[in-house]
Order: sequence, then C-alpha cells, then structure tokens
Amino acid sequence: MKLTSFTDYSLRVLIFLAARPERRATIAEIATAFEVSEHHLTKVVHFLGKEGWLATVRGKGGGIGLACLPDAICVGQVIRRTEGAVVAAQCFDDGTSHCVIAPVCRLRGVLAEAISAFYKVLDNYTLADLVTNRDQLVQALFFESPASIAARKAAP
Repeated sequence: MKLTSFTDYSLRVLIFLAARPERRATIAEIATAFEVSEHHLTKVVHFLGKEGWLATVRGKGGGIGLACLPDAICVGQVIRRTEGAVVAAQCFDDGTSHCVIAPVCRLRGVLAEAISAFYKVLDNYTLADLVTNRDQLVQALFFESPASIAARKAAP
C-alpha cells in the first residue's frame, strides 16, 4: 500500500513536533526541515488541528504544538484519518467498478485481509514509539550538535 503525500506530511509534522515537545514550531520551520511546500503543510496542519492532534497559538510566541501526549496518538488512527476509505483496487470501488468478475472475485477478500493486517501492525504503535530516537531526530531536524543536545538535557 502506498501512502499519499498528505499522510506522509502529516506523519512528518507529528514527528517534528514530538521530537521537541517543549517548544512550538512554525509551518515555515517544518517546511524548511523537510524541504516541502509550506502551502501543503498549511493544509496538513489545519487537518491535524481539526482532528485534535495539534494545537495552534496565534500571535507573537505562537506556533504549532501537539495537543496531546505522543503516546496518545496512534499511528494507525492517523493513517486511517488521513487516507480515508481504503480501496485496494479500482475494481473494488462499488461506485465505479465495471469488472465482470467482481461478484465472484476472491481477490477482494485477500486484499481486505492484507489491509486489515497493515492497520493491525500500525495500531500497535504511537507517535511516542516513532520518536524514541529523539536525540538523533533533533540533530537531523534542528541541526543541533551532540554537545548542544547534551547541554540542553543537562539544564534544569
């Protein structure tokens, strides 16, 4: 199964914010870090906010942050919401299918089972699981040296 860019960007935004949950970020910062369009991220951030995963604060000192703890955000649920109804193949879309074997096709059941297994695995993971390597993420996303990460961790 190939995920859409919208889902990819949604997961990236969540990972970015979970890597440094103590601070807010801007769409521009996230777009720069991942080298993606701010326009696309604006739509993603709006959607994630409507779903209750992000909180936004306007004005000076504002920005985007997680609205809940990373361990409360299920990866499978994020993908279900961003992908919408999954149709494994066009011929399984009851509204547009014109396949002559559709009524007797066994492939539909096989692919439905595969999609179910796909989500079953994703449901075992939360956003917290995706950022257990927080130090490496911070270094990659925020261009921090290992020494500055250690100093930040040591600060009270």
